Amino acid sequence: MSSTGSNGTPKILVFSTNAISDPGIDLAGSAHLHYSTAVQVIPLPCSSGVKPSWIVHALERGFDGAFIAACGGDCAYLSDCTTRTGALVTRTQALMKEHGISPKRLKMSGLCSVCADNFVSHMNKFQQELKSLDS
Repeated sequence: MSSTGSNGTPKILVFSTNAISDPGIDLAGSAHLHYSTAVQVIPLPCSSGVKPSWIVHALERGFDGAFIAACGGDCAYLSDCTTRTGALVTRTQALMKEHGISPKRLKMSGLCSVCADNFVSHMNKFQQELKSLDS
């Protein structure tokens, strides 16, 4: 599973929402806050739209971890987005176990449009956790 980047940094795939978490992630970049280039972001309209199979596929194809930057209560599409996203994390972790992948390789947190520091903190902590899983 461990297919860390060339500098030994775990690769993380982030599923981010266009209107809610993407602006916060963009703010982290424009504010020159440091987080690894091994973090790659895929924007989506709503965090509840992430498919468990996408996460398993990413982990089987070279990512060390996946992170869902959830819409939370601010979702413009679904009033029950938080419940749906939580349920998809549960389904995904079960699927990960079926594929022999540690459920600890998936994290989720709500991120808002001004949560740049929070995003960077999540990425740095998650990379450290992934390193400890691989050691």
